[in-house]
Amino acid sequence: MNRHLIDVQLLDGRTVGIRPISPSDREALVQFHEGLTSETTRLRFFILHPHLMPREVERFTHVDHHDREALVALDGPDIIAVGRFDRLPGTDDAEVAFVVADGWQGHGVGTHLIEQLARRARTEGVTRFVADTLGENYRMRDVFRHSGLMASSQTDAGVVHVVLNLGLEPTARHSGLAPGLAARFDEHMTFGRSATVPSRIYETAT
Repeated sequence: MNRHLIDVQLLDGRTVGIRPISPSDREALVQFHEGLTSETTRLRFFILHPHLMPREVERFTHVDHHDREALVALDGPDIIAVGRFDRLPGTDDAEVAFVVADGWQGHGVGTHLIEQLARRARTEGVTRFVADTLGENYRMRDVFRHSGLMASSQTDAGVVHVVLNLGLEPTARHSGLAPGLAARFDEHMTFGRSATVPSRIYETAT
């Protein structure tokens, strides 16, 4: 795959880079995670999770770029967002997860990440993304209902399970939706592990 940095323009005119993660991103990933607020990490992991464990850092920075992919958004050398997908064994589905640094939420970073992840996934034969999010994360739920990828959602014990159909082209930024709606795409751009069914993406988390 193309491992070169690509530049994308945010809603406020700033430019950030997006590229695949690499093992050399270990320290930058730890710094990124340490800078997240407790609310953002709670939405990401469904628990307070202020520090990454060494085995998590190892897993998150080592992917095969086929069944497992991870992209980082960069402001200079600093990671400001991470998005990833993990294919479910024996299927064309993949779990998707991503988080945007608090200071960068609401500027379109997550929108670009999901777009690039979807492109990568399609080239690897993934046809659907699946994700779980807390029911209280209404901003993200509202945006996904208008993303152009939404196939279905269902709620169980306060957790919303979302299915995104990658056969559909994203329309959130091209369908005439108000800029504020697109910005809200990553306002709480945090998918996490289910409170009852652990996700493969987070199998190393405790």
